[in-house]
Amino acid sequence: MGFREINAKMVEATVAPGRRLFSQRGAMLAYQGEVSFTPNTAGGRGGLASMIGRRVANEDTPLMTVEGSGTVLFGHGGHHVQVIDLAGDTLYVEADRLLAFEGTLEQGTVFLGSQGGVMGMVRGQVSGQGLFTTTLKGHGSVAVMAHGGVIEIPITPQRPVHVDPQAYVAHHGDVRNRLSTALGWRDMVGRGSGEAFQLELSGSGAVYVQASEEKL
Repeated sequence: MGFREINAKMVEATVAPGRRLFSQRGAMLAYQGEVSFTPNTAGGRGGLASMIGRRVANEDTPLMTVEGSGTVLFGHGGHHVQVIDLAGDTLYVEADRLLAFEGTLEQGTVFLGSQGGVMGMVRGQVSGQGLFTTTLKGHGSVAVMAHGGVIEIPITPQRPVHVDPQAYVAHHGDVRNRLSTALGWRDMVGRGSGEAFQLELSGSGAVYVQASEEKL
């Protein structure tokens, strides 16, 4: 099924019987055919545990279940849209950056501290993105939103990637994240720019970086 990029800010999805999509509420721009949109409280294939995780994380982003037969155009707020295809791996992405994703993907929630320890927790405070990140795992497509366009940067064991935490959109693969800073703890208070902090991503995979540091 997947998503087809119409332009930088809009994607088209084909909805078929027996296969459903999940989208952010308000993301539908237009549709053709017999398509229904139903508020979703179960959090995709992640079920109740995923929903509770998002509520605890203050990431209770409303989702709509999209079913039927036809085509749907998705977009939101004039933001740039990037389509990411998953082939069995896991995508880590902030909940408010999700535009739409296929129902074949399993949704969950991960605590950033589990990957980055204390520094991972600091990253959430500094970037304003929270301490929890949404995960999507399996085979399927995801449409994410960003400011000013997105670039995909490969991550290899020989070449880790350093990203401004506020420019981070998502990542996938066998990747670990660690926040580093050249400043002391006292200097960190009240600072959230990339000059003070860098998110280091190492391993094998890719990271998606937006052109603007503006938060959605």
